[in-house]
Amino acid sequence: MSDTTDNDQPITQDTSIGTVADSVNANSPTINLEDELKQSFIDYAMSVIVDRALPDVRDGLKPVHRRVLYDMYDLKVWHSGQTKKSARIVGDVIGRFHPHGDTAVYETMVRMAQWFSMREPLVFGQGNFGDIDGDGAAAMRYTEVKMTKIAEAMLQDIDKET
Repeated sequence: MSDTTDNDQPITQDTSIGTVADSVNANSPTINLEDELKQSFIDYAMSVIVDRALPDVRDGLKPVHRRVLYDMYDLKVWHSGQTKKSARIVGDVIGRFHPHGDTAVYETMVRMAQWFSMREPLVFGQGNFGDIDGDGAAAMRYTEVKMTKIAEAMLQDIDKET
């Protein structure tokens, strides 16, 4: 094969376009993609564990617990008042604070109502909230909740932003 076109003109290489290597800054380091992906995933996983999965040492609550309690506080679902449908609380938490699935929020609220899951229940639950043998709670449309006295005490100074 010759270095000519069909018109018998020599093929010339156009160097004005450049290559990817030419466009990269000569001072930028070379990064191994596999190592970068591993490190980025580890960093992300650790941030999820620290920020969401581990309870805070100050109060022992995870962010989703705080969101549920704050929403109940905001809706004035006091221990001395009437209960409110669990689905109403869950929907409000998802809509305002926790844009994830309703299952995670409802299961959190169920655990806060179970005497065998927490030392001091933070939510008073009316309806089937499961039992110690592992039977699950009823669907959120069948249960109602309100804060307990201890949950109200935890939130009494929340407006003072201390």
